[in-house]
Amino acid sequence: MRIGSGLFQAVRQARDQGVSDENIYLLIGQASEEGAARALAQLGLSDEDALSDISELRALLDSWRDTKKTARQAVVRWLMRMFFSALLFGLAVKFKLIQLGQTFGQ
Repeated sequence: MRIGSGLFQAVRQARDQGVSDENIYLLIGQASEEGAARALAQLGLSDEDALSDISELRALLDSWRDTKKTARQAVVRWLMRMFFSALLFGLAVKFKLIQLGQTFGQ
């Protein structure tokens, strides 16, 4: 069953019984508002503190996203520094600026 097909059938049945389109839309609007109020109540967001709760949740989510982005950037920077350090060390050994064999007693 598709989403909204039950509503479509109810509207069609109401029209067949002679209910005006205006009354149908008023009923749908009222049912939507009551359903939204019930859903908010089930989530615990029906009191006067709901607006501040949602604001705090949004701020927390924004902070989490910023933290993830910053952590990801730090890891990438760290990996790039390690890569370039290894590259420079390898070039130093290649051009005999550092004599690795003598360092370890060979």
